[in-house]
Amino acid sequence: MTWSIVAHDPATGAFAVAVATCNFAVGASCPYVRSGVGAVSTQSFTNRYLAPAILDGLARGLGPADAIEGALAGDRGRAIRQVHAVDRHGRAAAWTGGNCVEWCGDAAAPGVSVAGNMLAGPAVVAETLAAFAAGAALPLPERLMAAMEAGEAAGGDRRGRQSAAMLLTTTEDFPDLNLRVDDHAAPLPELRRLLGLWRETRAPFLHEAPRKADPSGACDIDTIEAGWIARSVTLRFRR
Repeated sequence: MTWSIVAHDPATGAFAVAVATCNFAVGASCPYVRSGVGAVSTQSFTNRYLAPAILDGLARGLGPADAIEGALAGDRGRAIRQVHAVDRHGRAAAWTGGNCVEWCGDAAAPGVSVAGNMLAGPAVVAETLAAFAAGAALPLPERLMAAMEAGEAAGGDRRGRQSAAMLLTTTEDFPDLNLRVDDHAAPLPELRRLLGLWRETRAPFLHEAPRKADPSGACDIDTIEAGWIARSVTLRFRR
């Protein structure tokens, strides 16, 4: 009921997941990222315990295939699960259970994996991966967006469309980007719109937010107000 792409960008250290489905609020259950460790999507009758267990395995030094195997070992429902992961070395692996609904499958290249189930056909996965490969000049969020749009053009979820999400982290213990379209007739175009808003209104100020390198972030009120004034914002701090 879902297809997704998990990716690692060695140039920035980013890990990211983009996902779409004909189900409500896919961003609440499928995508997981952990800075310095990896990215995972858990889907097909989703078991949300799997992704944290896989990320724990990656953090201990396991490769993605072994981390997935270990996480699935105690899951009686593994035959209806689909899960895939990428680690900081660019290694990728996937599991598609033997009882997953057709069309189901996965494909990978260094630093990226695509997997899906209940899809219109194998072209959804193939075109998603091909578009990601072709978009190497794009920033990672836009590259993921283009990849998902290519999968949608190839048929996407065979049942229809409802939700989509994108999750990305670089250096912090929380995501740089966390976009969700929970219920929409055209979730990927809406996700594209939200990505544009993030790029314009949030991304330019990430360096000012509290972060590991500066746990307080930008907090000089005169400097902040000067920025407001430059943007014709009428807000002012109390003094």
